[in-house]
Parts: sequence; structure tokens; C-alpha cells
Amino acid sequence: MPELNDIPEVQHKSPLNFSWLILMAWRDSRRNRSRLFLFISSIILGIAALVAIYSFEYNLKKDIDSQAKSLLGADLVIETNKTVSEDAMPMLMKLGDKRSEERAFASMIYFPKSEGTRLVNVRALSGEYPYYGDIETSPATASRTFRLEKRALVDKTLMLQFDAKPGDSIKVGELTFEIAGVLNKAPGQTGFNSSVAPIVYIPLAYLEETGLSQKGSRITYNFYYKFGEEVDVQKLAKKLEPQLEKSELDYETIESRKENTGRSFEDLTEFLALVGFIALLLGCIGVASAIHIYIREKINTIAILRCLGASSRQAFIIYLIQIVGIGLIGSMIGALLGTLIQQFLPMVLADFLPVKITVAISWAAIAQGILLGLIISILFALLPLVSVRNISPLNTLRLSFQETSLFKDPVKWLVYFIIVSFVFGFTYLQMGSLKKTVFFTAGVLAGFLVLAALAYAMMWLARRYFPSSWSYLWRQGFANLFRPNNQTLILVVSIGLGTAFICTLFFVQDILINRVTLSSSKNQPNMVLFDIQSDQKVAVSNLTKSMNLPVLQEVPIVNMRMTEIKGRTAADYKKDSVAWGAMRGLEREYRVTYRDSLSDSEEIIDGKWIGKAEPGKPVYVSIEDGYARRIGVKVGDELKFNVQGAPLKALVGSTRKVDWNRIQTNFILIFPAGVLEDAPQFHVLLTQVPSNEISAKYQQAVVRTFPNISMIDLGLVLSVLDEILDKMGFVIRFMAAFSIITGLIVLISSVLISKYQRIRESVLLRTIGASRKQILVITALEYFFLGALAAGAGIILSLLASWSLARFTFETSFTPDILPVALLFLIITSLTVLIGLFNSRGILNRPPLEVLRSDV
Repeated sequence: MPELNDIPEVQHKSPLNFSWLILMAWRDSRRNRSRLFLFISSIILGIAALVAIYSFEYNLKKDIDSQAKSLLGADLVIETNKTVSEDAMPMLMKLGDKRSEERAFASMIYFPKSEGTRLVNVRALSGEYPYYGDIETSPATASRTFRLEKRALVDKTLMLQFDAKPGDSIKVGELTFEIAGVLNKAPGQTGFNSSVAPIVYIPLAYLEETGLSQKGSRITYNFYYKFGEEVDVQKLAKKLEPQLEKSELDYETIESRKENTGRSFEDLTEFLALVGFIALLLGCIGVASAIHIYIREKINTIAILRCLGASSRQAFIIYLIQIVGIGLIGSMIGALLGTLIQQFLPMVLADFLPVKITVAISWAAIAQGILLGLIISILFALLPLVSVRNISPLNTLRLSFQETSLFKDPVKWLVYFIIVSFVFGFTYLQMGSLKKTVFFTAGVLAGFLVLAALAYAMMWLARRYFPSSWSYLWRQGFANLFRPNNQTLILVVSIGLGTAFICTLFFVQDILINRVTLSSSKNQPNMVLFDIQSDQKVAVSNLTKSMNLPVLQEVPIVNMRMTEIKGRTAADYKKDSVAWGAMRGLEREYRVTYRDSLSDSEEIIDGKWIGKAEPGKPVYVSIEDGYARRIGVKVGDELKFNVQGAPLKALVGSTRKVDWNRIQTNFILIFPAGVLEDAPQFHVLLTQVPSNEISAKYQQAVVRTFPNISMIDLGLVLSVLDEILDKMGFVIRFMAAFSIITGLIVLISSVLISKYQRIRESVLLRTIGASRKQILVITALEYFFLGALAAGAGIILSLLASWSLARFTFETSFTPDILPVALLFLIITSLTVLIGLFNSRGILNRPPLEVLRSDV
């Protein structure tokens, strides 16, 4: 409490004399600035995380805009996954000042030197593409010279994997190419692209000789164009759109690439921003708890000010000025730290990004962070600060101060409403979806309410059923849960929410890993062969069996498009913005199968499965239940298809639930037998290979005999997915670190500030004869109860949240690993006890005489 001569003369004439209020706030803060800084330290990392993410987002948008040309490589790209019709070809050949053509498809390649095989993305290219940016190669000249001869560019990951060098050869289909150079980067390629589908470039002129361009082959046709500066490419594309749609051709311009690339990273930046925001919300608990304790310590000072003539409004504003000042300083520190962290984000996210991110300082992000820090400081400090209005001059004579009940103070309801509105508004700005915002805000609010209710219940139960039979030290530690100046509510909410968030991140990562982890069971397939032509089916099956490998599945696949849903075309649905799902359904290509029975991974939800079509009667198809809802169809609705030029009408006969986690061929649409047997098709074969050595021999035998057939080694896919998930997990852990450290800061600051509340009790205990060891045990037991309760509640909340995500978002089972959960419980409980003891060590060193001093 300040000396009386520290208090300037109270100004009576002007109730809001800001010069006097600021002077009083400055003088009053002189002894308490370290404690005031503790409250703002809670939000520094949250502000830092958001400033870093905002800076990254602004720089990403700017870099996408500046690098969009090199991402696309041309002014206009026209693409299709079917052979271009003769009517459309003249139009494609007339467009542009310069044009290039590319055909892309998946295929196996063979390295004769190492006898290795690998599934790759082959791109057969003609012309000068890319017109913007470069195909980056080593040596640099290889990106141009490979087009002139029978030469290829091979992705650097493949070159390293198979120990290949420029000058070696690879076999693509039936043709051998010399390796002209190492492909370091292609337009629009990311680090993950090269891991999942390494690129191999060959000249388009030699594609036919490879034997891979056959009827039924799954090839994407890309046409690249460069126009003069006087041409408005976006306007031209819009003009060509009706003709392109008629020929089933898609297009992309630099502007649409900007938009699509930006949209594809919205989820990433949205996730990162929400993680930072949760760290900030955890920090807000620290703000509210620290100011709550700080104001309780200032009751006598405020009461003296009231005795000297200051109004309740003046007292309120004095402490509000302190909070605004220290909040501004903390926000500026957080913004500076966020700007530094932003230098590292591009490195953390490099494998996700198709553009090179700059690390320029974003003043807009800094301004946002500082403004957000001020708003957060004021909003969450208002909760305890509004109690200042109820401190009267009589409190100079009272031993304690009772806060006004929430039900008797409508201002507190207003503050709560503003806080919830702020959380809702900020979340909506990040997500842009009302539904997601409602769920997120409700989840955060539910977490707060459940933990707060649990804390109050714990205090009530501890008081109601006090264990009188326990030993004195246990009773004393347990009683601290509900005594005046208890920390039960503050620590249970702060530690519980931090624990819940950390555990939920851990569980979600585990769910994602389990979704892609393949079963090691011997009857599970781990090798998939596709693009098997009908006349090769028997020979491939015999080759597989000759190597003592099982043929687990043989499935025919037919490519087709849906042209009408319930009598409406894509043009009709484009006029209806609500029916975007149906429009998407009409824009995509379907790979379907036909059979007379369902597999064990399918279950009829509605309707009846009809396995064989009868001549002269309607064709009944079965559609996956979730997809049926997305495109708005049900049993009995009519669908029309274009089966590679032949029209086909069908009715929805049933909807099915499909277990997509099963390692086997699953389909959205299934036709009955007797309809598609004569349609152009290819076949898929699934087998199980017992070892890497046999896998290599089997792949070599298939590639040598059937060079058009592609194979997916699911073991290799699993290792790539594990690598991707490891990197995703690192990003998640990197961002979660902000919340973890913030939670620790909140814990430390809450306990550190509250130790001042324990000094008087500790000195009284020592005065009546308690030893240091006894006080230490009492303190340890109190924090043990608090840590265990908070950690347990947080873990239970995270289990519920993770189960909900697994059930309704990922549509998979959720089986948590108990050992890490138990370990986390022990760590958080132990950490709470250790921090409590560490921060309470000063109390043990205070002499009993200090209880008589007024400045304790």
C-alpha cells in the first residue's frame, strides 16, 4: 500500500481529471510493476504466435501473387483427362502466340543399372513450356536439351534412391531414355509432391513408342498457352467457357491459380491462427487470475482513496490505466517476438508450399497483434476490475472484502457477454464459416464452464465432506482448496484447458496416423497393380500365382462422367448456389466397377442391392451413403452417365456404407453385372507380398513383361505417409508449443502471484509452531490436489473431444493409448507441485514478525 504522501491531492471538481488519474496510476504502480508484468506475460506468446501467423499469411498472399505466373508456367492452361475430340482440336491449335502440349500419367519406370522400379508421374512435354519460371535442373541446360533427343529428366529423390547419375538410363514403358539431368523442381511442385509422386519428364515425340498411350489409359492432356500483353486472358477464357464445357475441357488462368492456391492454404493458416488464438485464450486466464489477485491486494489502497474523496469511477480508471499501459508494453513485446518467429515459419512449412516465401516485416500484422493484445488485456482484466466499483471507504476498517455476486452485478454479465462475442467474432474472421465458428466457440465455452463447475464442485465437496479423520498435514493441505484466497478455480481452469488442448492435439495426430497405418496381417494386400488391359488380365494373374503370391482381388474399372442428376445438368445447378454438391458431382470423373455381390466392407443403408441387370428393365446402381447426401440424391432418383461417349441412364437402387479404412478397392458407385462388360475398361489386381526382396523381384518381372502396368507398393506409400505425418506432426507440435509454454507461464504467474496471499497464513502457522517441513508438505499436498484434479479433468475433456472428432469428422474408431495419457497426467501433476513449491520457497524464509507489518 502506498504511503499517504505518495497520493496526490484528490481532484473533486473534475470527476475525470485524466492528468491526475494517470499520475496516480503511475505512482501506485511503482511497487507493483513486476507483478503487473506477470499478468501480461501470459499473453505475450499468444500475441507472438498470431503476429507470426498473420505475417506469414500476408507474405504468402503476396508471394502467391508475385509467383503465380511461375506456378502455372503459362497464361492459360486447358486440360482434360480424356482424349480431345476432333471438333475441339482446331480451336486448341489456334489459341495463343506460343503453345506447348503435355500428357501426364502414372507409370512404372525401370532403372537397368540398379534393377530398381518405381511408380512415377510421367510428363511427356513438347514446346517451350514453362513460359514463366523454370524447370530447375542439374545441369541447368538439361531443362532445354532433353526435349531434342531421347532423353529424360528424373526427380532428385529418385536419383538418390536408385544411385543414378546423368548419363545413366531409365526404361519408360517399352522405350529406354538417357538421363539428361536431375530434376530439382517443376512449376507448382512441393516437397510432398516429389515424395508421393516423383516426376519424370520425357519428350512428347517419343510417347507413342513407349506403348503407354493406349485406349483406356488414364492420361491427363494439358495445353499451355502464352499470349501477348494486350490480351485479357481472363476475359478470353470466360468467352471460351461454353465451348470448353461442351468439349469437357477445363481451364486455368494465372488469376484462377492465384485464387485456388490461396484457397488451398486457407485451411493451413486457419488452423495455425486458431492454435495461436487458443494459446492467447489460455493466456487470458492468466490475465484474469493475476488481476483478480492484484485487485484483492489493493483493497485497502482503494478504500483509502475513497476516504480521501475519490469516486468509484476514478478508482476504477486508475487501475484500468495501469492495465492498458502494461498491456500495450506486453503486446509490443509479443509483436516483436512474433516478427522474429515469422523468420522460421517458412522453414517449418517449406514442404507444404509451392512458392518461396519471403520473410518481410508485416506492419499490418504487427498492428493487428498490438490491437488484439490491448483488447484482450482490457476485456479479461475487466472481470476482476469491475469489483473496484463496490469497494467503499468502510473497507479500511474491514478485515475482508466480499465480491458482489454475479447475479447482483449485471455489469459482470455484460463483460461475459462481450468476451464471448469477441471470441465468436474473432473465430468467425479466421474460419469464415458460421457453423464452424459456433462449434468452436461452444467447445471453448463448454471447456471453461465444465472446468469452472468442476472447481466449484470440488470446493463444495471438500467443505461438505471434509475428511476429519486424516492427519493434520493432509487436512490442512486439503482445506486450502476452499479457504479464502484459494487458487482452485484459477488453476483448475488454466491447467485443465492447457492439458485438454495438448492432449487433443496428441490424440488427433494419433487418429490421423491410425487412419493410414496399414495392417500387417498376412491376408491384407500390400501391392496394387492397375492399368491392366482386358487381354492382359489372365497373364498377369498367372504371373502373380507363378511367384507363389495370392490374387486377393481382381476388379474391373470403367471411367465415366455423370451428366444429369434428377434431370438437371451442370448448367442448371450453376444457377442454384445452394446445390454446389450436385454441381461438383457433375464436374468430376468417376471410376466405377460392376459386380453381382457386395464386398465385406460394404453395408446397405437404404434400398435394395440388385446384383444383375435384366434386359429391358431399369439399371439400378448403388451409391455410397455420404456421397449420396452430398450430391442430394436418394433411392429412386434418376442419374445419367456418359460412358466414354455412350449415354447410360440409371436409377439409385440403394445407398451403402463403405469402410474406407479397409485396404481393398472401394467405390462410390457400383453397377450391377450385365451392363458395363463391353465398355472400355482396365483392371486392378491386389496381392500380398511377404518381403521387400520378393516385392522387388515381382515388380521387375511385371515391368519387363507388361511395361504399361503400374504398381503401388503400399509399404512404400506407408513410409511416405509416415514421413508426411511426421512433418505435419512437427508443425502441430511447433504451434502447440506456444500453448504449452503459455500454459506454463499462466501456471507460474498464477502461483507466483498467489504466493503473496499465502504469506500471512504461512507466518501464522509458523507463529503457532509449525516447522518449515510441515508448511512444505501442506503446500505440496495443496498443489497435488489441484494439479491432479485439473490434469484429470483436462484429459477427460480431450478424450471426449477426440472421440467426437474421430466419430463425426474423420469417421473412424478412436482407441486412445493409455500409457502416454497416464504419463502426461503424472507430468502435469508433478509440474504443478514443483512450480508451487519453487514459487513458495520465499514464504518459508519470512520471519514470523513480518505478520505484524502492514506492507506484507
